Amino acid sequence: MAASSREHVLSLYRLLLKESKKFPSYNYRTYALRRVRDAFRENRTVEDPKDVEELLRRARDSLALIQRQKVMEKHDTQFTSAILLQRCR
Repeated sequence: MAASSREHVLSLYRLLLKESKKFPSYNYRTYALRRVRDAFRENRTVEDPKDVEELLRRARDSLALIQRQKVMEKHDTQFTSAILLQRCR
């Protein structure tokens, strides 16, 4: 793997870990972190450029999914809190 490609993979890996750590829910957070680590560990020996590109595409898709899920979970938590506040009044 070329040095620039390696750096790109490591950068994406770090970003996935960073975003996964932002989940408010412990269960979501630990699951996401485990999946990211396992996927990268499982594919660390892949050297075929086409395979690497496909794996990078999947990783970028996963990053987008994690980012959307974080927003939805945060929104759901705020919505639930608002409902509970209304019931308490």
